Amino acid sequence: QVQLVESGGGLGQFGGSLRLSCAASGTIFSISDMGWYRQAPGKRRELVARITDGYTDYADSVKSRFTISRDIAKNTVYLQMNSLKPEDTAVYYCNAHLTERPRDDYWGQGTQVTVSS
Repeated sequence: QVQLVESGGGLGQFGGSLRLSCAASGTIFSISDMGWYRQAPGKRRELVARITDGYTDYADSVKSRFTISRDIAKNTVYLQMNSLKPEDTAVYYCNAHLTERPRDDYWGQGTQVTVSS
């Protein structure tokens, strides 16, 4: 099995910054891609950003404000969140796929991000 552990969530200020981290461990040969999703109260879970070898993808709502990066050697993905808005308040979940099992989804437990106005 694969375990994903998020960290870095908490209380952010309007216009401020937070940096989320997610470390993967367990039975891993190679991680093909990692990403961040979020779910706000009363809303469905949505993609925030995703990264694979040399490619990134962002939701329109966070493009130019958030930056996703990856440390392949450490099986870790980061989400640098700048220019925070109250609308960014949500539980943020880490997601990963393995090269050897591409059809399986792995999820972290989630980390709360709250942005004050």
